[in-house]
Amino acid sequence: MQMPSRRAQKILTAAATPLALVAAGAMIYQASYAAFSGQTRNSGNQWSTGSVSLTDDDAGSARFQVGNMLPGDNDSKCIKVTANASVASTVKGYTVNPVLSNSDLEKYVKITIKDGTGGSFADCTGFQAENTLVSDAPLFNLAMANRYEAGIGGWSVPAGVSSKTYQISWKFDTTGLSQAAVDQLQGKSTGIDVQWEMQSN
Repeated sequence: MQMPSRRAQKILTAAATPLALVAAGAMIYQASYAAFSGQTRNSGNQWSTGSVSLTDDDAGSARFQVGNMLPGDNDSKCIKVTANASVASTVKGYTVNPVLSNSDLEKYVKITIKDGTGGSFADCTGFQAENTLVSDAPLFNLAMANRYEAGIGGWSVPAGVSSKTYQISWKFDTTGLSQAAVDQLQGKSTGIDVQWEMQSN
C-alpha cells in the first residue's frame, strides 16, 4: 500500500486538529450538562446604626436671667432632660461658653446641682432629689469642666425613652470678703451654658 506523501500527511493532520477540539468540547459539554449540583444561601444580611437623641424642656429659654444681684441672693430652678436611645448610653452634664468677668465674680457665684424626678422647667414643684452632683462649686470651677469626659452625672440610660430632672441652685456668696472686695464686684456680670450630652456605651 502506498503511503501518503509528506504534503498529504500535513493536510490530514491540520484537518484532524479542529475535529479533535470539537470532539473535546462536546465531551466537556456533556460532562457539565450531566453534573449534579446543590446550593444553600444565608439571605438578608444587613447592617444599621443605633441612634441617640437628647432633648430638654427649656423651649429655648435660659434657665437663669438674674439682674441686680446682691450678696446673699439665691434661687433654685429645674430642667427636665429626656433621652431617646436605641442603644444603652450614658448622659453627662458639663459647661460651655463661659463669660468670665474681670473681677472674679464667677468665684463667688456658687452652684449646686442635684438630679432626681418630678418638676420641670416651668415649675420645680414636686422635684425629688436622688443624687447631689455638685455642691457649692464656684461657677469658675464648673467652667473648667467643659467636655464630656469631665462631665458630671453619669446617668445610665437604657434603650428606650427615659427622663431625669436636674435642680440647679445658685447663691451669691461673698463670705469672708472685705467690704472693699465686695464693692469691687458691683456692676459686674458672668455667665455660662450648661450642656448635657449622651454617648452610646
